[in-house]
Amino acid sequence: MRTGIATVCLSGTLKEKMQACAIAGFDGIEIFEQDLVTSPLTPEDVRKMAADLGLTLDLYQPFRDFDSVSEDLLAANLRRAEAKFRLMARLGMDTILVCSNVATASIDSDDLRTEQLGRLAELAGDHGVKVAYEALAWGKYVSDYEHAHRLVEAVDHPNLGTCLDSFHILSRDWDTAPIEAFNPEKIFFVQVADAPKLSMDVLSWSRHYRVFPGEGQFGLAKFMGHVVRAGYAGPVSLEIFNDVFRQSDVERTAVDGMRSLIWLEEQSAKWLDASAPVLSGAAPGAGAGTQAAGRRRYPMELATLPQVAEPAGFNFAEVKAADTAGLETVLGQLGFEFNGRHRTKDVQLWTMGHARVIINEAGPDAGDAAAGIAALGFDVDSPVIASARAQQLKAPAVPRKSQANEEVFQGFAAPDSTEIFLCQGSPDGTAAWTSEFGEGLEVPAAGAPAVIDHVNLAQPWQHFDEAVLFYTSALALEPQPFAEVPSPTGLVRSQVMLTENRAVRLVLNLAPLIQQDGASGGSGAAESDGGGTGARRTYQEHIAFAVDDLVATARDCKARGLEFLEIPANYYEDLDARFGLAPEFLATLQELNLLYDRDADGEFLHFYTATVGSVFFEMVERRGNYDGYGAPNAPVRHAVQYDLLHRT
Repeated sequence: MRTGIATVCLSGTLKEKMQACAIAGFDGIEIFEQDLVTSPLTPEDVRKMAADLGLTLDLYQPFRDFDSVSEDLLAANLRRAEAKFRLMARLGMDTILVCSNVATASIDSDDLRTEQLGRLAELAGDHGVKVAYEALAWGKYVSDYEHAHRLVEAVDHPNLGTCLDSFHILSRDWDTAPIEAFNPEKIFFVQVADAPKLSMDVLSWSRHYRVFPGEGQFGLAKFMGHVVRAGYAGPVSLEIFNDVFRQSDVERTAVDGMRSLIWLEEQSAKWLDASAPVLSGAAPGAGAGTQAAGRRRYPMELATLPQVAEPAGFNFAEVKAADTAGLETVLGQLGFEFNGRHRTKDVQLWTMGHARVIINEAGPDAGDAAAGIAALGFDVDSPVIASARAQQLKAPAVPRKSQANEEVFQGFAAPDSTEIFLCQGSPDGTAAWTSEFGEGLEVPAAGAPAVIDHVNLAQPWQHFDEAVLFYTSALALEPQPFAEVPSPTGLVRSQVMLTENRAVRLVLNLAPLIQQDGASGGSGAAESDGGGTGARRTYQEHIAFAVDDLVATARDCKARGLEFLEIPANYYEDLDARFGLAPEFLATLQELNLLYDRDADGEFLHFYTATVGSVFFEMVERRGNYDGYGAPNAPVRHAVQYDLLHRT
């Protein structure tokens, strides 16, 4: 599949955008007119630079409001078009995007549109240019891609074809199956964009909320499957209008875009494989996208990645700090057992049942870095294959020094810089690498049985959508519908990513921007967002451990001196009003600062520790088939933490 991206997707100058696209590995680019108009580069400079970078210049865009106009306005439009055709010759480009008219002073006549588009095609033919006509979802009279295609067919000129843009089609819920009947020679260009499902006018939706494939909720694999079946073999190009992307690092955004097309290519191959009947002579068990004997071959060949199963569970969580005393105290009070330091690395191992926490002693070079989650280990069937898949998805490898007789972990970095390590899982949940901290540690500690229930990672605002795609594509986690939780500083967007059996639950949080009086006034670690002096964002994260009896665990923790978050009495009054709990049970919850939730499937008990640096811990008990995270209690937790961090 030939890949492309429109320069409008990226921040920076045209030169910076082109360089970033080449670094990310795109085959070609669309030149957005404004990027060229505002660039000091001449068209000849752009043409040479593209050639030097190995990029093709696939589409010049956009040309607006051409059709459905009066004769005098048509003459002006043809003059404008001819000027752009001459410019394209200097760029070495042969395809231009023409959008359906959105102006109110236009004329509703398909006969007129056919005649005018025909005159444009004749002019384009004189200059060796192809015109890709696109139905905008908010077009005045042409908003349906099938309508645009009928006009193209009516003109019947070799220099006029159609552009299929997934946003304009899927935002209007148009059926994509008719694409398969299109003459592939009349499909001049294909643009793809994803988006969250929003209830708003389609123009604003398009201008501000498009995202890369895999970061929204559109059925792009099905759309692309129909395009492939039609016989199209040209570029598949990203056209994303997104306020965040235009403010983010250009190279990083380009890599994110390339990852999305790699993911889309694989998903489209799977859709084709799953939806097409197997023909006689097909190879038994032929995988998705193989186009094996007996399956129809298409002009566009779709590559797939190494196939991996979802992780079987968490192997460990690693927390890093310059001063580890606070972490050691809290883990000890929670009931974790200290298993010693690694024989060659400055790390400690703490365990409770099958829950393992590594404390990374960052050392003097880390300065006053607050404690935070640094790495996660996942049990997978084949670490090498899973790592190869992640690296093909543009995940940077994380080097890890190992000496003889030490476990060699495959690792790569997530978008938020969390290091992801892939471990060889074992049926009994043990980990061979723990022997590097001492003998006999393959057997879980004798304390309370526990596992890592979920991990909550805070995401930088610029890269939240990137993180969703990353964990979906690289670790086969399934994103759930996102939720928004109120906090004293604004709404916190929360996105759950999980495996089918819930053995891995990863919660991505996008916290709001807050204003702070000074560097020490935030919720733990903070990072400048480039929003001016004082504009900073909190990065609180936490690790949750599941136990069988939370009440007993809480009593033990209290006896060991654990500092719980103090839950207001108002919360328990509201809890009683909502659930009508037994008085003695409610009293126990209040005594131990436990939070409670219940739904049709079961019950959920949990409590939180105070924050150490930018990390805190949660203990949970799931009763019955409760599958949530105590979301109704989140505002209480946010408010209590905020109060603690801002007391004078």
